[in-house]
Amino acid sequence: MEKIFFALPNNEVLTQSLVKKGFAELGKVMIRQFPDGETYIRIESDVQHKQVFLVCTLDYPDAKIVPLYYLAQTAKELGAQSVHLIAPYLAYMRQDKRFERGEGITSAYFAKLLSLFLDSILTLDPHLHRRNTLSEIYSIPTTTIHTDALVSKWIFENVDQPILIGPDAESTQWVTEVAHYNNLPFLILEKTRIGDENVEITVPNVDKYIAHTPVLVDDIISTASTMITTIGHLKKVGMRKPVCIGIHGIFADNAYANLSAAGAEAIITCNTIPHQSNIINIDDLIASAVKRI
Repeated sequence: MEKIFFALPNNEVLTQSLVKKGFAELGKVMIRQFPDGETYIRIESDVQHKQVFLVCTLDYPDAKIVPLYYLAQTAKELGAQSVHLIAPYLAYMRQDKRFERGEGITSAYFAKLLSLFLDSILTLDPHLHRRNTLSEIYSIPTTTIHTDALVSKWIFENVDQPILIGPDAESTQWVTEVAHYNNLPFLILEKTRIGDENVEITVPNVDKYIAHTPVLVDDIISTASTMITTIGHLKKVGMRKPVCIGIHGIFADNAYANLSAAGAEAIITCNTIPHQSNIINIDDLIASAVKRI
């Protein structure tokens, strides 16, 4: 089945790379806003009987969902055989339960919405905290790509004497997955509650790793508050400036500048969301997965 790729705004670089790697067609589309804010869509390429792939990473998703829906619907009405979404970052995964009375479980609502007009979704390392797989909330086929081996390889090849640091017990699974590919050492910070509102953080076996380069790894860097707090703990015990790695670098507000000012030696992300910190390239992972669809 012939494939054709369309880039939604700000996804052009990744889309062009995937087209070259997959020997597919780069589709032409016009997406713009009318003066009143409504969205205009025009597909200029022939999509009839083709597999259509829409490339749209979903950070700040509310402004993207309407053009995405209109483009998918237009492609189907013009005879596309199927329409698939490549979303390197998949939004609305963190609100996966009702934490406070009256809250909406928006991860489930967003999944239901996308499932209405897409035939499948491909994404990287979605934030599956209280869910095991995307299939628990998506009714269409989903492909999940994991970057832990790629991140581990980058650390092994680029960081001198790395020691992976997990900020808390919840990070243990993620840190250990990245660590085991290249047999990298890791530590998990320990929390000891010494009062109702007082928690003491300690770095176990710090003397053994005092000459190592700390590497903080997380799936999402949004406000960067967790990494900034962790850097503070590492400073107190005299460890070196850390390398901070995020799979998805959202960097809300001044998060990137704040993380740098806090003492990060380097800030590295995968190119799932376009940003100056993009160093680890995920194009090959996506291209390989697309070929199997």
